[in-house]
Amino acid sequence: MAWWRIDWGLYVAALGLSLVGALLVWSGTHADVGPALAVRHLINTGIGVTMAVLLLLCDVRWIRAAAPWLYLSGLFGLLLVLSPLGVSINGSRSWIHLPGGFSLQPAELSKIALCVGLAMILAEGRDTTRPPTWREVLTAWVLAGIPIGLILLQPDLGTALVLGFLTVGVVAASGAAVRWTLAAVAGAALAVVAAIRIPLLDPYQLDRLLAFMDQTRDPEGIGYQTRQARLAIGSGGWDGAGLGQGTQTQGGFIPFQHTDFVFSIAGEELGLVGSLGILGLLLFVVARALWVALRTEDPFARLVAVGVACWLLFQTFENVGMNLGLMPVTGLPLPFLSYGGSSMFACWLAVGVVAACQRPLETFPGRGVSATLVSRESARLYPKRGRT
Repeated sequence: MAWWRIDWGLYVAALGLSLVGALLVWSGTHADVGPALAVRHLINTGIGVTMAVLLLLCDVRWIRAAAPWLYLSGLFGLLLVLSPLGVSINGSRSWIHLPGGFSLQPAELSKIALCVGLAMILAEGRDTTRPPTWREVLTAWVLAGIPIGLILLQPDLGTALVLGFLTVGVVAASGAAVRWTLAAVAGAALAVVAAIRIPLLDPYQLDRLLAFMDQTRDPEGIGYQTRQARLAIGSGGWDGAGLGQGTQTQGGFIPFQHTDFVFSIAGEELGLVGSLGILGLLLFVVARALWVALRTEDPFARLVAVGVACWLLFQTFENVGMNLGLMPVTGLPLPFLSYGGSSMFACWLAVGVVAACQRPLETFPGRGVSATLVSRESARLYPKRGRT
């Protein structure tokens, strides 16, 4: 494998975000638990980086062949959460406890499973110059609707919205008619309204949405949390108070600050300049995924890269928006920066998959398949384009 042809900029940006996240987690938790959570964040980063680098050894067609199993594994994890093995934390049955004191949130890993599952349905078995038919689009939405429904049963509105936005982006990028995208957006909006009206959401999650519309509601609960986060960000100024020096952060005024509200630590202690730097790196990762989508001639790889870009873009927008009071609080972590192993693993797997989608199809690692054979196989699969 030509290691020098790998997009190492993608890896460096993601690693930089993860290391900054460790500093922010340390700043927000060291007064209570010392460096323990920051060290675990670094361990999770190391595991994630290892998985992402190992994915460089995979040809994208191996990922395409494993797509059905990855999707089914994601569904199995979501079903396992709803079984007696699932554990409720903060009102959401989203976790599975593992031996050794570890825990897993299958909803996070379902994001990467849905990316490859949708790409498999919308890219395989059709002429790449022909847009998908209504049957193929409907199949894709059914494929997405199953995990979204299971996640709403936990309930976890934030992750369900990420999967919905991801699906809209992939379906639109597949060349489907605009009316199908508009219908999908309308369907997603109706699903959110239904989740609120039935209600599928727990009372505390409903209070989050109502507090967004009326900021004076629940002043001692979610209203207090969002108000303190805005105070922290607003007090940071241009260059911030300095790492470990923020009054709001060090005073412990913001609950769950090292997870959902880690951006408020950056705003207070790194200031506007530091916060914009973090956003710049996150947007760089999204842009690199879209660049891969534009450059690759493999339709499966293109849709996977678009799915990852939509996922990371929406999750960043929602997390930063809820820290600023511009979006309702949905419990979504900030990619690479928030504390949490499942989120970290999912984000680094996304980096590895995008890098695998970008690799030129020269050889199968360790198999000795020549470029000529690869080209012949590509010509057979995509006769009108001649290669992948």
